[in-house]
Amino acid sequence: MAGDTLTSSGYIKHHLTNLTFGKLPGGTYCEGEQVVTQDTWTVAHCADAAKEMGFNAIHLDTMFWSIVLGVIFLYLFKKAADSVTTGVPGGLQNFAEWIVEFIDQSVRGSFSARNDLVAPLSLTIFIWIFLMNLMDLVPVDFIPEISKLLGIHFMKVVPSTDPNATFGMAIGVFLLVLYYSIKIKGVGGFLGELTLQPFSSKNLLVNVLFIPVNFVLEFVSLIAKPVSLALRLFGNMYAGEMIFILIAIMYSAGIGMGIFGGALQLGWAIFHILIITLQAFIFMTLTIVYLDMAHHEH
Repeated sequence: MAGDTLTSSGYIKHHLTNLTFGKLPGGTYCEGEQVVTQDTWTVAHCADAAKEMGFNAIHLDTMFWSIVLGVIFLYLFKKAADSVTTGVPGGLQNFAEWIVEFIDQSVRGSFSARNDLVAPLSLTIFIWIFLMNLMDLVPVDFIPEISKLLGIHFMKVVPSTDPNATFGMAIGVFLLVLYYSIKIKGVGGFLGELTLQPFSSKNLLVNVLFIPVNFVLEFVSLIAKPVSLALRLFGNMYAGEMIFILIAIMYSAGIGMGIFGGALQLGWAIFHILIITLQAFIFMTLTIVYLDMAHHEH
């Protein structure tokens, strides 16, 4: 594909473009590489169309694969739960019990309050993000080429390389942090954490003068939580995907480079297994820590 119809830069741009659904300003939409005037919604095939669509753009491939992987997660764990036995457990039950025990230990080690939501949330985050990241091990041209035969020109199969997905999950966690901060500490307690620290004094007037400074520092720290969650996951997975794409270009540079690229791809895939697992674990752990902070005084 890199050698037949696209230059190297075009190949990279093609693989980093999402299948986008949305309406362009002025009643136009994208079809193939042509912008067509028509007041309707359609699948956009222009590489830069999403920028023009703004918030109205929906990445269909991200939505599709996220939902499919979520359904797979629910199906496997539901099947494991339905087939639980007190005798000799099967392979699926062993795997599910091992994951649940691992999540349970992680929650017990980082969450000191009591909340029945935290463990199921942590399990969902870890497995769902792991499955999203795992899609990065699928050969970069395998699913896109199948999609091409079906008339779908763009198909990104790793949802965690899309900042819309990572920010969506991070904002969901952030809203839970805000909810429990206000529920546990009250509005006054939550506002006190934002305005009465880190600088404080026994003098009331001095405290009042420090409120704007404290608020700026604490508000930045608060907003940094979802931003860092989203960008850490996105940045690591995007970089990993880019490396796979660059290695794939080597296959069009002759047999020698193709063999060398194959060795590189195998080595990077093995190493990438650690990255995809670690990123799911970090996202889960930070979620637990942030929720623990929301349940206690700063």
